[in-house]
Amino acid sequence: MDTFALVVTIGVALFFTYTNGFHDSANAIATSVSTRALTPRAALAMAAVMNLAGAFMGSGVAKTVSEGVIETPEGSKGMGILFAALVGAIVWNLITWYFGLPSSSSHALFGGMVGAALAGSTTVYWQGVVDKIVIPMFLSPVIGLAAGYLVMTAIMWMFRRSNPHKAKRGFRIAQTVSAAGMALGHGLQDAQKTMGIVVMALVIADVEDYGDPIPVWVKIACALMLSAGTYAGGWRIMRTLGRKIIELDPPQGFAAETTGASIMFGSAFLFHAPISTTHVITSSIMGVGATKRVNAVRWGVARNIIMGWFITMPAAAVVAAVSFWIVNLLVL
Repeated sequence: MDTFALVVTIGVALFFTYTNGFHDSANAIATSVSTRALTPRAALAMAAVMNLAGAFMGSGVAKTVSEGVIETPEGSKGMGILFAALVGAIVWNLITWYFGLPSSSSHALFGGMVGAALAGSTTVYWQGVVDKIVIPMFLSPVIGLAAGYLVMTAIMWMFRRSNPHKAKRGFRIAQTVSAAGMALGHGLQDAQKTMGIVVMALVIADVEDYGDPIPVWVKIACALMLSAGTYAGGWRIMRTLGRKIIELDPPQGFAAETTGASIMFGSAFLFHAPISTTHVITSSIMGVGATKRVNAVRWGVARNIIMGWFITMPAAAVVAAVSFWIVNLLVL
């Protein structure tokens, strides 16, 4: 039974990574596709490869997820808590994907972990939740908005005497690099989150000891599922990010992607903070768009997206808690 529970939990964790990939593929490539810097298929293929590479670039975020959010629960109840947390995250991912809302897969996962832990009477490290999740959740969009505005302002000043057509052509090429950086950052951040969950499952099943390094097969499995999900594509969300917030041109797309990628690398390597790629790129797009004129950004769409951000963690927590009670009733 224990082995079966472990296999099922790891399988669900990998499926979550797959939904994360197609849910968040838009983050990496929507701007490149909407400015026609890359074709959709070429963009998805590039993003899948870079996600795979990014997954092997560190383990700080995975450590935060596996050790810094909830106490590692024990036994079959512990496996049930992890299972319920993943169900909460997957359900919320599918709901927001269906409605084309770029919510955060990361915060869906954290909400699921907290909801399932509370339902299963397991300790939640509230200080860790506040320091590593809640504060970055509010800070990263503010930084994205401000940095996007400043980067775009700098680009406009540096290229103020350039031929507009030549500059756009150059930035279209440059966007292939900035989109690759965005996809690399997404792999670095999001593949590691699932690695942290799988490591928790292995510790609960006594296959690994607490604090052991992440097994190579876990890294490979998580990276491959994230890449596969990315290649499957998330067209609904891509339309929202690429077109509905603001019509982007290549210089704006480059500025937004460069800003987003820089914030993701900084948070992963400097603070080991698992931030939302969705929040970062969306706020960067808003900041870049505001340089044109403030009302160029469709703030009504932006408001709906931000509302989605606020309800993601509580909604995923409720679904996870209900899932745990059902699992507890039927299995545990």
